[in-house]
Amino acid sequence: MISRTLDLDGPVHLADFGGTGPTMVLVHGLGGSHANWAAVGPALSTRARVLAPDLPGFGRTPLADRSAHVRANRVFLDRILDAVTDGPVILVGNSMGGLLAMMEAAARPEKVAGLVLVCPAQPRPRRGWLDPVVALTFAAYALPGVGERVLGWRAARLGPEGLVRQTLAFCCAEPARVPAEVVAAHVALARERLERMPWANAAFVDAARSLVTVLAGRREMEAMIERIAAPTLLIQGAADRLVPVAASRALAAVRTDWSLAVLDGVGHVPQLEAPRRFVATVLDWLTALRSGTAQAANGRAGAS
Repeated sequence: MISRTLDLDGPVHLADFGGTGPTMVLVHGLGGSHANWAAVGPALSTRARVLAPDLPGFGRTPLADRSAHVRANRVFLDRILDAVTDGPVILVGNSMGGLLAMMEAAARPEKVAGLVLVCPAQPRPRRGWLDPVVALTFAAYALPGVGERVLGWRAARLGPEGLVRQTLAFCCAEPARVPAEVVAAHVALARERLERMPWANAAFVDAARSLVTVLAGRREMEAMIERIAAPTLLIQGAADRLVPVAASRALAAVRTDWSLAVLDGVGHVPQLEAPRRFVATVLDWLTALRSGTAQAANGRAGAS
């Protein structure tokens, strides 16, 4: 991986995994960064040119008077695509990044050749069960002043390594599966953000609040999803606490032209917890897409 810097009204950090072929842009989720793709970027680069930007306020991209709001980040993602390529890309998004990828595909269909949505943020099923820890966490973020204090208290109590360990425990079914070198990279980045990036908590809370607001607009979300024309692969962890598998199954039932792969025993970040299965799933889908057989697999839910 090579670190690059773009200038889009301020510096933007971009992880370049190299490779040749179609451009693949990996979009992290809330609280994430380019490091979320460290376990899969090199393998994906055997079939594509792979890039992973840090959105404003996350990773190594400073806020720099830019907004961390979800809608602002959709526009920002569009600008990143213009800066890194002159043709359509394959967008791969995890969690909030999956929502941004869907928003971009609906707004600018000419820029998106394919979508890989990894446990994407989406409206919950109307009768779905809500994890109480997830509910309490996002309720705290929603309260003015409270979210920032909670983040500050948590960082002071846990430190960089504790923050990463706790986050992985929350997002993974089996955190021990995450490669040690990838955990170390996340710890180093967490330390860097705590020591040098005073805007990080404000960016996180702004993004979290806007995420909840956007997802609450169910009708607007449904209309946006209906407009997406790009071939799409949904990858969902069966043990995901933040985005329940029932949500992605419901989404695949609405978009029967999309492919759904459910990974048993995996949580919210399959690319970290099950990198080999994740890469195999994406590359198999790309092969089917290029051969024109992807449609045959669409609408089929399976475990791998």
